[in-house]
Amino acid sequence: MKKVWIDAGHGGKDPGAVANGLKEKNIVLSVSLEIKKRLEANYDGVQVLLSRSTDVFLELAERTSLANKAGADILVSMHCNAGGGSGGFETFRYTKASAASAALQNVLHKEIMDTLNRVAVGVINRGQKADNLHMVRESKMPAVLTENLFLDVATDAAKLKKDAVIQAIVDGHVTGIAQYLSLKKKKSVVVNKDNKVTVNVNGKKVADGVLDAGTVQAPVRAVAEALGTVVKYNAVTKSVNITLK
Repeated sequence: MKKVWIDAGHGGKDPGAVANGLKEKNIVLSVSLEIKKRLEANYDGVQVLLSRSTDVFLELAERTSLANKAGADILVSMHCNAGGGSGGFETFRYTKASAASAALQNVLHKEIMDTLNRVAVGVINRGQKADNLHMVRESKMPAVLTENLFLDVATDAAKLKKDAVIQAIVDGHVTGIAQYLSLKKKKSVVVNKDNKVTVNVNGKKVADGVLDAGTVQAPVRAVAEALGTVVKYNAVTKSVNITLK
């Protein structure tokens, strides 16, 4: 069983960066919860542990102490940035990082940038960097800190307000972690064809639903987007919001 430690930066009395109607602590918590959900749901042999799963404050030393005691195989510390001029995405390893940490950074950086570039135009690649940061210095396992766009740069903030960009950040982390740890995807659950329900929107098929105990479960995102609306999933409140464009 591989143990992945996800550290959602800041929290509680420490909001992190605050700008353009966004708070860093909220974004990174939501992303961290979704990373845990997707990794454990889609891959075999992995357990995701979190520094925090709610809006609480933890000292840096508490975070690394918990991860080290848990015997995590890797640590990824989640942040958003501020004060960076043009904005963009960057990652950090320790200045004296092991080859394993460098390899983890290589995979994560590439996968996150690739997924961001598929859904957003003009994401600046600020590169892979090394610094004497507590989370990557004091962690006993390969560790990387990701800085996921700038809250105080208007173009980055606008991106972070889009569900597609948040999902790309999640996807990039999940794919990168799975690749680095050589995780195997779970076998797809096969649904009895007699329980499948064809879902049409304005006469056009969008996806299959499932008939479960007399209730049709339809794919919310596929239906909503076919109707020209925007779907946002909040991993913290476990709620779906659908709004008109």
